[in-house]
Amino acid sequence: MQVVMAFDQGTTSSRAILFDHSGSIVGVAQREFEQHYPQSGWVEHDANEIWKTQLAVGREVLEQTGVSGQDVVAIGITNQRETTVVWDRTTGQPIANAIVWQDRRTAEYCDKLREAGHADQVQAKTGLVIDAYFCATKIRWILENVPDAKGRAERGELAFGTIDSWLLWNLTAGRVHATDVTNASRTMLLNIESCQWDDDLLDLFEIPRSMLPEVLPSSHVYGESNAELLGAAIKLGGAAGDQQSALFGQNCTEHGMAKNTYGTGCFMLMNVGDTPVPSKCKLLTTVACGLEQASQYALEGSVFIAGAAIQWLRDGVQMIDSAPEVEGLAASVPDSDGVYMVPAFAGLGAPYWDAYARGAIVGINRGTTRAHIARAALEGIAFQVADVLDAMKTDSGMPMTELRVDGGASANDLLMQFQSDISQVPVIRPKVIETTALGAAFLAGLAVGFWNSPEEITGVWQTDRVFEPKMSVDEVTHRRTRWQDALGRSRHWEPAS
Repeated sequence: MQVVMAFDQGTTSSRAILFDHSGSIVGVAQREFEQHYPQSGWVEHDANEIWKTQLAVGREVLEQTGVSGQDVVAIGITNQRETTVVWDRTTGQPIANAIVWQDRRTAEYCDKLREAGHADQVQAKTGLVIDAYFCATKIRWILENVPDAKGRAERGELAFGTIDSWLLWNLTAGRVHATDVTNASRTMLLNIESCQWDDDLLDLFEIPRSMLPEVLPSSHVYGESNAELLGAAIKLGGAAGDQQSALFGQNCTEHGMAKNTYGTGCFMLMNVGDTPVPSKCKLLTTVACGLEQASQYALEGSVFIAGAAIQWLRDGVQMIDSAPEVEGLAASVPDSDGVYMVPAFAGLGAPYWDAYARGAIVGINRGTTRAHIARAALEGIAFQVADVLDAMKTDSGMPMTELRVDGGASANDLLMQFQSDISQVPVIRPKVIETTALGAAFLAGLAVGFWNSPEEITGVWQTDRVFEPKMSVDEVTHRRTRWQDALGRSRHWEPAS
């Protein structure tokens, strides 16, 4: 049996998933890795641990299923975006921990860039707002704060990459230093019109061009893995940032189609065709997956904390023992009894972009129980998504007739029903909710001829359940007004230093 292997390297775990020609999952292996929080607002990963766990699950899924590495026709990589790794080209060792997309350490520097009048130039070139979320300011921080990093970079000794580049480098023992256009579009260094690195932006952030990987299409043979890693030299057939990969895996390849992924954060993307659409509502314009040199674009709204709020209930305050337990606990009460939770643990993303917001739980009374807080946590995820959806409808000028959903929390029926209710739009969940990995598999499989065309893979996507709105318009209006009140109490909480 021939299969495609997807490397799904996420914020909290590394996974390897095998897909057969019908798009069915043959096997899954997953390992969590450590999160590092050296200071308030800082989030780091050990890049070597990421590589070790990703390789380990690749080997594990082959062993579990009895599939030989020779039967893997291609590997597709999808990854947490914006997380920034800088390493030594000679030794292959990182010069510091990876700075994670959630990290806010460069927020003050971003304030200074905006005050200096660079916001319009950056948005026009990159489609992004100036924010600590993206790679450029993270790279600059590493160069400024790691001893001799700036000099080593100027001498061509250092390499930068998002996690896809880091995995490609390690899979090929340094033969390939590349990234795909979707990950490149999240660095704040790529001109999204030309899909090339922009010299003006490199000058602005003082980043040597020699650090940067080659930009390639998302569906493309990047090279082959070293044979000793997985038992065969396997073609590396595709790479894409996790959210663009999910958009492709959801078959949202036509103008106006949209999906929302519920992972550590929530990320909504709408396909806007072959021309970038600038946002007036503080959304991002980003590159979507294309085949070879064909470019497509998307509008994106990023919610920083979604599933991470449920992890906090489990690990931070130990209110639940496991993440799936939250649905039953929340369903044990008919509503949140006026409790609202704003999970702004890492600031607020679209459409607010408030790096100084912090989490808040409001409306607590003497009768509030952990069940009400659990329900408010789930609803807080959905309220954030609804805010992004409204902005997206305004920017695109198109009605939203459906929202396709995926990611771990999309299996939560209570959350999906509330999402449909509060957004007043049908929510469609596919049979395979691992669409981030499926998108990577599709991209890699298309690159090597495992699937012959995008039309062939359209038939693989199948609906599991449709959630229709049931809440009255008056109730929606009331709940969203109260949500805005709660949101206001969380905003600008941390003083700008």
